[in-house]
Amino acid sequence: MAGFDEIVYEIVSEIPEGKVASYGQIAAMAGKPRAARMIGNILHRNPDPVNVPCHRVVNRDGRLAPAFAFGGAGVQAKKLAAEGVAVSPDGFVDMAVFGWQEF
Repeated sequence: MAGFDEIVYEIVSEIPEGKVASYGQIAAMAGKPRAARMIGNILHRNPDPVNVPCHRVVNRDGRLAPAFAFGGAGVQAKKLAAEGVAVSPDGFVDMAVFGWQEF
């Protein structure tokens, strides 16, 4: 049986290019709906950011991570924009447009 971190990485790996998911959504999909903060910590330790696209995870309001683990919010915004996700100047993604609705 996979550990919780591995389950989280597997779920995040399924977020398609051009979409984002919230920390809470990932927590619910992983079976721990009240563990959004834990999801952030797990993604901060992501050992494989090339294959586990943690830049596609934002808060429930669509706000980018202010201290994105792999280079800051500017890097997260650039990665999302390169995938076609519009990021507002103040660092938000429209979840109604770009949210991943898989659960």
